[in-house]
Amino acid sequence: MSTLRDLAEEHTLLRRADIDHLHRIAGDWQLLSDLSFADLLLWVPVDDEGSFLCVAQVRPTTAPTAYQDDQVGRIVGGPEVAHLEVAYRQGRIWREGDPVWYGDVPARHEAIPVRLRTADGESGEVIAVVGRDTNLSTARTPSQLELNYLTTADDLAQMIADGTFPPPRHPGETTSAPRVGDGLVRLDAGGKVTYASPNAQSAYRRLGHASHLVGEDLAVLHRRLAGDPLEGTDAANGILAALRGEAPPRREIDARGATMLTRALPLMPAGVPIGALVLVRDITEVRRRDRALITKDATIREIHHRVKNNLQTVAALLRLQARRVSMPEARVALEESVRRVASIALVHETLSMSSDEVVEFDGIVDRVANAATEVAATEVTVGMRRKGTFGVLPAEIATSLVMVLNELLLNAVEHGFPPAAEDLTPGTVPAAGSVPAAGPAAAGSVPAADLGPAATGEGERTAVPEVVVSAHRFRKMLHVTVADNGRGLPAGFDAEGDGKLGLQIVRALVTGELRGSIELRPGADGGTEAFLAVPLARTATPDGRSAV
Repeated sequence: MSTLRDLAEEHTLLRRADIDHLHRIAGDWQLLSDLSFADLLLWVPVDDEGSFLCVAQVRPTTAPTAYQDDQVGRIVGGPEVAHLEVAYRQGRIWREGDPVWYGDVPARHEAIPVRLRTADGESGEVIAVVGRDTNLSTARTPSQLELNYLTTADDLAQMIADGTFPPPRHPGETTSAPRVGDGLVRLDAGGKVTYASPNAQSAYRRLGHASHLVGEDLAVLHRRLAGDPLEGTDAANGILAALRGEAPPRREIDARGATMLTRALPLMPAGVPIGALVLVRDITEVRRRDRALITKDATIREIHHRVKNNLQTVAALLRLQARRVSMPEARVALEESVRRVASIALVHETLSMSSDEVVEFDGIVDRVANAATEVAATEVTVGMRRKGTFGVLPAEIATSLVMVLNELLLNAVEHGFPPAAEDLTPGTVPAAGSVPAAGPAAAGSVPAADLGPAATGEGERTAVPEVVVSAHRFRKMLHVTVADNGRGLPAGFDAEGDGKLGLQIVRALVTGELRGSIELRPGADGGTEAFLAVPLARTATPDGRSAV
């Protein structure tokens, strides 16, 4: 189904400002629908012959709907929309006419013209019509609550016709809460309560106000109930601002362990301030869960911080052990373990500073790539460069992927570029090397963007040893290429059959933890490429566990 903006741009000549105003109405009209006990349909004219297009619809949560089928996208004309034509042409609310039938459902039609006020605050032209259609199948004598709801709805409907509703939305605010059913208080022009719904009365009782609300000065009551004097002053000022015709931001009041969210709206039918509408919602349990989540997030970050510290301690112990080992092979194995542990610690260090279980992976790759050139056992200076962006990755992908990239990067540096005195023909089988430690040494490395072709002393261009890490996302897949311009793969190289530990780690992590694939192949312009395809979407394993 097309959106409001799509439908308006396709079928009408409305300006961007007009469509934005219609969006604001559709974002806030659940309030009017619930107060009216009626469906609201937003109609825009599509030609000069009286045809209208429905671009939005909302159903009440306080009464049965008049429409079982969605009306959005429907174009109608003729007698069926005569009431819309009157409201649009004459610029007044239409309430005349007999009930109509939709199948076996009787309904009452009303039409409210929609105006967008000009920059100087004057009433502008009519740009659309809100149809208010009430299901009459359950008609009965309205209660006091329903009468107050309907009276308030009529005031808001007149404000739509005046162009003063909905009020401007404050940055960061949503339209989801509070709603009519959460609690409603109506004030007169002096700020005294003339009506309070039962749910509103209950919310104030939790704050410590045991008596009835009717007759109370709400601004004074807010100042008295709030546990924090500054909070009480802000809440009271919000009520006074609404009485002046302003639309203050929503406020929270904390008292006696309870929390209440308030939203004050001015009531100004025909431009005359007659009071205010205050919607309230008891959000005590919501705030309690928010505090629990904040505590949980802080605990998770602290766990990542401690894991990082413990991994660094393990790496330090292995490094000390390596210095005491006399066998070269054992020393190399311990040093490789040190760098692999350090790469995992790098991810946990990043997670300890994040508010959720995701990391910006580009910075990690850059640090790991620079560190690979610092610790690689080679006499050749190799440049590192990153193309594209990894973006934000979940922790379960980042931890395994950083180890894979470290193995591939160190492998490319150590085995792709032999010393100058060594024969450059394909020789021994390249194997994934060790994972570099991401430490202070990496901070002084040359930025990848500064690396590039260099010139010899005689002015001739030479191929500078370089490893390029490329990344891009494609259809919920992360494609990564680690390419070097070194000596390339030896003849008869078999990645599956290679028994080196580095490649075994890479294959196990890619196919197991990451549930992806890896391919080692000759580069298009020489050298070697390692291509990874890693799924980013979560899937369920046969045993019901979540996997990536």
